[in-house]
Amino acid sequence: MADSSVLYQVNERIATVTLNRPEKKNAINDDLINGLGEALDRAESDNDVRVVLLRGAGSDFCSGADLSALEKIADSSIYENLQDAEQLVDLFIRFRKFKAPIVAAVHGKALAGGCGLATACDLVLASTSARFGYPEVGIGFVPAIVMAILRRNVSEKQAFDLVVSGKEVNASTAERLGLINYVFEDVSFDDEVLKFVESLAGKSATAIALSKRLLYQMDSMGFETALEAGASVNAIARMTEDCQEGIAKFLKRPKVVIEAVKSDQESK
Repeated sequence: MADSSVLYQVNERIATVTLNRPEKKNAINDDLINGLGEALDRAESDNDVRVVLLRGAGSDFCSGADLSALEKIADSSIYENLQDAEQLVDLFIRFRKFKAPIVAAVHGKALAGGCGLATACDLVLASTSARFGYPEVGIGFVPAIVMAILRRNVSEKQAFDLVVSGKEVNASTAERLGLINYVFEDVSFDDEVLKFVESLAGKSATAIALSKRLLYQMDSMGFETALEAGASVNAIARMTEDCQEGIAKFLKRPKVVIEAVKSDQESK
């Protein structure tokens, strides 16, 4: 499958999904979108998968829409363009509903739809030399779909600045804005990414799945509704095997440890 637009590999409970169009800077086209959907299908059917790691082959993570996609836009009707846009919408919704955490490891450039693809993931790790941006305004276009994700990650004024200026920002700025989670040095990036996802894969799969689902559901909830939803998930979490085992393990700790925890809690 070396000629596939998307590569898929599982190792130690981590499914690595690689955008595999390096000669095109992993630009987004129909094949790549379909390949990502198929990769998620495979990961979802594998109960051993605890984390999905999304990477890009070659020098960049993803440069945005492919030239052929732009040509397609110019030659299509509004209905055809809407159908085409809905493919990306469906993919982003799948990212949010996917039970396991999806982690983007960004090196090089993540621009336009590529920036949206990275930030659609639950967590974003970046190398120090990575660049992020929404340059669509430069061709009279609007980063309309990815704006729904951007607006949930940064403040209103920061989002406005990014979409109307079309500027690129470096990894440290993206981290400061809240666009990404962590920045690692280029020379140690691969090692740091591996350590991060291995740690995540070692956490309770049910706890993470319940947390992810509740967190994103709260986007559209009022305060009281969100609290009630939290109470329901709290009760469900208590009944899971992972939680039961975790409590049993905690209660079997040496008494001196338990007393230290109680003392700390009382002091708060």
